[in-house]
Amino acid sequence: MAEEQTRMNHVAILAHPGMGHLIPFAELTKRLVDHHNLSITFIVPTISPPSKAHKSVVESLGGSVNSIFLPPVSLHDVPKDAKVETIASLSVLRSLPSLREILRSLSESSKLVALVVDIFCTDAFDVAREFNVSPYIFFPSNAMTLSLFLYLPELDEKVSCEYRELEETVKIPGSVAIQGKDLLDPIQDRKNEAYKYVLHQAKRYRLAEGIMVNSFLDLEGGALSAFREDPGKPLVYLIGPLVNLGSDSDESECLRWLHDRPHGSVVYVSFGSAGILSYHQMTELALGLEMSEQRFLWVVRATNDEDPFDNLPKGFLDRTRGRGLVVPSWAPQAQVLRHGSTGGFVTHCGWNSTLESMVNGVPLVAWPLYAEQKMNAVLLTQEIKVALSLKVSENGLIGREEIAKVVKDLMEGEEGRLVRNRMKELKDSAAKALSRDGSSTKALPELVMRWKK
Repeated sequence: MAEEQTRMNHVAILAHPGMGHLIPFAELTKRLVDHHNLSITFIVPTISPPSKAHKSVVESLGGSVNSIFLPPVSLHDVPKDAKVETIASLSVLRSLPSLREILRSLSESSKLVALVVDIFCTDAFDVAREFNVSPYIFFPSNAMTLSLFLYLPELDEKVSCEYRELEETVKIPGSVAIQGKDLLDPIQDRKNEAYKYVLHQAKRYRLAEGIMVNSFLDLEGGALSAFREDPGKPLVYLIGPLVNLGSDSDESECLRWLHDRPHGSVVYVSFGSAGILSYHQMTELALGLEMSEQRFLWVVRATNDEDPFDNLPKGFLDRTRGRGLVVPSWAPQAQVLRHGSTGGFVTHCGWNSTLESMVNGVPLVAWPLYAEQKMNAVLLTQEIKVALSLKVSENGLIGREEIAKVVKDLMEGEEGRLVRNRMKELKDSAAKALSRDGSSTKALPELVMRWKK
């Protein structure tokens, strides 16, 4: 008995390999190890050998964390056009035998108190129960999207048509009303396997004993109140913003370029690790940035092995030389957003990027592409008011004139001034949430105490 009491409490974490998930999961792990005296095993299911980027994130956890990439599972029988939600759910389902062996070993060798899973990993709850381990979810997006997940089984029963065909808005409990067409991408085709898997996961959320959310009280207090008013929901903890702040030692080309630009004068343009624009949309964006007459730093990506510069308009790089810098594929985003010369961000509204902007007080132009990003854009433009929106033309493109107008307004106009001031308020709120007596700092120990009991 004495030996059991002296053993450190152990938590297993099951993270989806997508970078938008892996990074916040890594930040959560660091916080649990550094501040709460927990031992962690960090587990990642795979369908192929992990990339250099995946390994880099996991290696950043340090030697005190036991990290395991599960053996790749075969998805040869899954259609090539299957959506990421289908692939994520199936990869976890087919990895359960490997996970079972790990949890069996951990339960025999340590005081295993909880399994924390990613948003599409709830089938692992069944394995946790076999070893009497408490199941939890870490939701790396916001409380609004979590509220939709918890509401989805009820919405599914109430609505018979496609959600995009709804004439009335969908009122997400505790949050802003959303047009049906702006709800999560994977639920827009209810006949697709992806919808069935999202609904399957959503129904299992109530099996969790608690859900951690990468958000904070001043940002989404209304959603948290709605969670607490429903006794059937798991306990919800707002523990964010959990973001990777990057390293000050990085001296990439774009950071050296920023050093020579005036304070707050540069618009950063990036659409995340999976955000790729069509050739025609890239052309409109390039010409819009040129017409805006603003300084810009643009991360361009292309499909497959194409040179992303091949999709830029002829002469664009020469005409904008000095005023703009275009970099292929990747930039140290955390450091770019922290840099004093960065004054605005044209973003896909991924939640990691959104939180990175908030902790640095950088106002946004919302350009959502996939996943929950359209919902995030509504939250950012209409509810929180830290972003300007772009109008899509009848041909489905955002035109160069619209881009030029909105980018210029962000940097020089009255609307830009208002969102900038509001973002500065949220920067202070985010710092307060993570301060010694902040709401997020207090929420995590409350959860950890439940594990230790």
